[in-house]
Amino acid sequence: MSQSRKASVSRKTKETDITIEINLDGSGKSAIDTGIGFFDHMLDAFSRHSGYDLTVKAVGDLHVDAHHLVEDSGIVLGQAVADALGDKRGIARFGEARIPMDEALAEVAIDISGRSFLVMEADFFSPVVGTYSTQMTKHFFESFASAAGINMNMKVEGDNDHHKTEALFKAFAYAMKRATVIEGQEIKSTKGVL
Repeated sequence: MSQSRKASVSRKTKETDITIEINLDGSGKSAIDTGIGFFDHMLDAFSRHSGYDLTVKAVGDLHVDAHHLVEDSGIVLGQAVADALGDKRGIARFGEARIPMDEALAEVAIDISGRSFLVMEADFFSPVVGTYSTQMTKHFFESFASAAGINMNMKVEGDNDHHKTEALFKAFAYAMKRATVIEGQEIKSTKGVL
């Protein structure tokens, strides 16, 4: 593999200031600081299980709520993954994973198609896990999929919202790992581009 699959993307608005660095061919090392403990835990799990090295420095208007910071983190992560993938030559393109966590079971299937779409089936019972709003899980993945140009189908069932959210992030990690592995030199599309 001759091309470096690394990227660094920053986004600064009146609400957030976020910089994300990613290495798709890393070893799962992370340094995450968003100011939201549970969200840090989820991004760390994503890094560890995808094998991507990930650095996230994010500050935002948490005195309002976590919405802007989580949304913009999804946007910046999606942009960083898209930049690191380049023309997507040689990638497997498709990835899927089924990950249990205690009583919870998450399933994620993705297509790095250049077309963004999210279908997510997840019911949460609690409004928050720690200081993280469970509503933001779907919004994070919507923001990521849109910015990365990735089609994602996700579902989770279970009783514990911590377990369900973590199972989703881990299944997302494994699906991404499988979809971004280099399998050859071709672009896997009848169109010739992804």
